[in-house]
Amino acid sequence: MKVKKLQLIEQKMSNPSIEELPFPPFLPNKAKWLFLGSFPPKKHRWSMDFFYPNFQNDMWRIFGLIFFENKNHFVNTNEKCFEKAAIETFLMKQRIAMYDTAAAVIRHKDNASDKDLEIVKAVDIGKLIQKLPDLQAIVTTGQKACEAVIQHFAEKNVNIAPPEVGTYTSFVFENRTLQLYRMPSSSRAYPLSLEKKAEIYSKIFYT
Repeated sequence: MKVKKLQLIEQKMSNPSIEELPFPPFLPNKAKWLFLGSFPPKKHRWSMDFFYPNFQNDMWRIFGLIFFENKNHFVNTNEKCFEKAAIETFLMKQRIAMYDTAAAVIRHKDNASDKDLEIVKAVDIGKLIQKLPDLQAIVTTGQKACEAVIQHFAEKNVNIAPPEVGTYTSFVFENRTLQLYRMPSSSRAYPLSLEKKAEIYSKIFYT
């Protein structure tokens, strides 16, 4: 681990445009689901210091619709931000963990698009799983995150068939059977309505 950290420091010295993941993993006790995105947008786009911080991203509206039938349940419309404390309380109660698949990236364009992200250092998802003994499923929130998870396990000689959007594939890791979900991106750039996305995401919890 120290060697990898030194390597990343050396890379950053030679390329200052490398960004490191700013959030620690959010791992509630007895978490059943691990949501994995790709990487946060630049800080000036944040409305809170937590996952899916861009006010134009609909992840927390999706959860609002699924669990409270109210897309604005976690939204502070006056301040144009999300209610971080309410989100964390909700995630702990529902046993949902959050993290990303890239520990460090280079943005080749000044935006948050996955297609313009180069992963310099990947998150060790296997180690995350080891910290979550009750985990049942990994939920990837976009194509790049799903591809990163599949690549990570392929390097550990665990081959996972890529799931279609809105479905999952089962796989075995360290004698544990888990599910890998491929969900649509919560970005508004993804061509699907908020209501349809919420319908697809709800299948994770209610099937």
